[in-house]
Amino acid sequence: MLDAVPICGRTIGQDAPRPSVVGQAGTSQEGSLDRLLRQIKGADTGQLAVSEEDGRFLRVLIASSRARRVLEIGGASGYSAIWIGLGLRETGGRLVTIEYDPGRARQAAANVRRAGLADIVQVVPGDGFVEIPKLAGTFDFVFLDAWKKDYKRFFDLVFPRLEPGGLFLAHNVVNKRSEMGDFLDAIERSPQLLTSIVIPSGERISISYRKR
Repeated sequence: MLDAVPICGRTIGQDAPRPSVVGQAGTSQEGSLDRLLRQIKGADTGQLAVSEEDGRFLRVLIASSRARRVLEIGGASGYSAIWIGLGLRETGGRLVTIEYDPGRARQAAANVRRAGLADIVQVVPGDGFVEIPKLAGTFDFVFLDAWKKDYKRFFDLVFPRLEPGGLFLAHNVVNKRSEMGDFLDAIERSPQLLTSIVIPSGERISISYRKR
């Protein structure tokens, strides 16, 4: 089993002012984005969105890896897509996010527009196994957060289109490990990958780097 690498966020004291979600302050646009992200999380009664810490991590990783062609499988209401889109603002890249549920896909598209990221993020409603083959080109960053038992099927579908040097991330790989054993075996044993598990929050994310 891979070692999990803790990546710690800030600890805020009870009397400390609550920080901006997006890590910025000052303009009305930043304030609106901060409120939008909090609203999406507040309405997420099914706990489908990633944590704030994981969102911050995705943004930093997108920007630092200079990703430009990004695919998200399992967009829910657009929370993680917004974080990824903020990172892509720094790289000039684009995100396609696929959401199976039509209602959530509509919410995601509306939230992306409210975040001012409609020029960066494309929301595609539908079954990922149907929609992904329709997409052109390759990807240099993939984030998987869909039905856990389908992780291996999605990996098999997408990995041939992941560029060498690209990153394949998957969410909930420890707390739902029992539902994705075949996927974890594949990424841990593949000679084409370097894989580690990080812990921005308690949900944990696998990161696999394609060597060739």
